[in-house]
Amino acid sequence: MYAIIANGGKQYKVEPGQTLRLEKLPGEVGQAVELAPVLMLGGEGEAQIGQPHLSGQVSAVIVEQGKSKKVLMLKKKRRKGYSVKRGHRQPYTAVRIEAIQA
Repeated sequence: MYAIIANGGKQYKVEPGQTLRLEKLPGEVGQAVELAPVLMLGGEGEAQIGQPHLSGQVSAVIVEQGKSKKVLMLKKKRRKGYSVKRGHRQPYTAVRIEAIQA
């Protein structure tokens, strides 16, 4: 069985046992979280499509809180002596999908 969820402006296809990196969620490592809204459920049999959401939830456990690799941004204007170098590390939460409740 799989579900399609929305989180952080993106959609993810999730299955039980899968590890997934999402936008930063509040919580500690080992804490259980509920991921909603569920947009679609599928698997054995017929798929259920929400209009716009289904009433189910996806249970997950936080595995890791961290930051992704640094992305460098460079601005430069030639012959003007102007250059700016900045870096950014996006925070993320890694979760393990435990169960899908329809």
